[in-house]
Amino acid sequence: MLELLLCSMLTILPDYLYRRYVQGKRIGKEITLYSVWFELRWGITLCLMLTIGLITVVFYNHPATDNVTVFFRTVPILPETNGRVAETYLGVSGEVKQGQPIFRLDSSKQEAAVETARRKIAETDAEMAVATTDIAAAEGRLQEARGNYQQAVDELATKQEIYRRNPGAVATRDIEKLQVAVQGRQGAIDAAIAAKQQAEARLSTLLPAQKASADAELAQAEVDLSKTIVRAGVTGRVEQFTLRVGDVVNPLMRPAGVLVPEGTGQGRLQAGFSQVEAQVLKPGMVAEVACASKPWTVIPMVVTGVQDYIAAGQLRSGEQLIDVQQVTQPGTVLAFLEPLYAGGLDGVAPGSSCFANAYSSHHEEIISPETGTMQRVVLHVVDGVALVHALLLRIQVLIFPIRTLVFAGH
Repeated sequence: MLELLLCSMLTILPDYLYRRYVQGKRIGKEITLYSVWFELRWGITLCLMLTIGLITVVFYNHPATDNVTVFFRTVPILPETNGRVAETYLGVSGEVKQGQPIFRLDSSKQEAAVETARRKIAETDAEMAVATTDIAAAEGRLQEARGNYQQAVDELATKQEIYRRNPGAVATRDIEKLQVAVQGRQGAIDAAIAAKQQAEARLSTLLPAQKASADAELAQAEVDLSKTIVRAGVTGRVEQFTLRVGDVVNPLMRPAGVLVPEGTGQGRLQAGFSQVEAQVLKPGMVAEVACASKPWTVIPMVVTGVQDYIAAGQLRSGEQLIDVQQVTQPGTVLAFLEPLYAGGLDGVAPGSSCFANAYSSHHEEIISPETGTMQRVVLHVVDGVALVHALLLRIQVLIFPIRTLVFAGH
């Protein structure tokens, strides 16, 4: 409507003034309700053409959209294991700090596993003490075997000396028995040495390995026990926390609530513009935004980034071929907007719906010496009509609360 009024001032009004003061025609006489089209046909035709052209120039070079949202991140509250809730530390909602417990699962099974691992460690320590005494016992048996061996060796040497001096004094059979006894006593020494080495290896290798395994089992059991207490991973606010004692939670199927991290959704807007305006949207463009949660306020913004792809065309591999006809919505070009001044989005609630205008600027082309005069005039006009769009935005800002509260009945 504003563009139509502006264009009529440049077309229909001069046409009427010409008919009235040059041709002498008057409203109600020559210019009547039935003869308006014929009398003012040139002005009306030019007005419609100029209006359409102006609207095209304004909306193409200065894109507008009401698909603007303050997106914010949420974290589902999930345990790392299945279990039944034994205790909760929050109400339906509340502020939490990082690491603060939210709820606790029944931990009887995990506590039993921890106690079992501790008992196994104690058992291993006892076995190490027993292994120490086994080494001492093996050392004693070794000394005993060596004494018996030395005794047998001495007795054999004595018999052999007597036999050498007087062959008839000692029987050959006795000497052979002593030789066999010496070999047996040597075998006893070897067995005692092996028993001692086995006891030492058990104390130095086997039992430490068993204790290390028991320590690892204890650490794992303690980790499993710690998982029964679900804590906040970040500082924020918990919402929709309806979990109560006795409920069963599952990390795959039943979240316990939602955690909104502190500071999320602040300082940045996401706006979806029409695909026709993809060539116009550029980082660095100045924009203006108005949000429902902060009425009667126009916030200066700047385009900080434009997504290179359109979300409606994303493809995920599956069992069936994708039919392009299934993409019913054409999709929008996603642009990221940030406040031009610090604190510009203060008071805008995360998730708020907004509408935005982005304004093209051809200042660099206008001041370039390579730009022709006619082109400069056209670019000046293109930049100047941004005023029309800015005025429309402010009219929307003015009537939005009235339209929402009064006419929409919200």
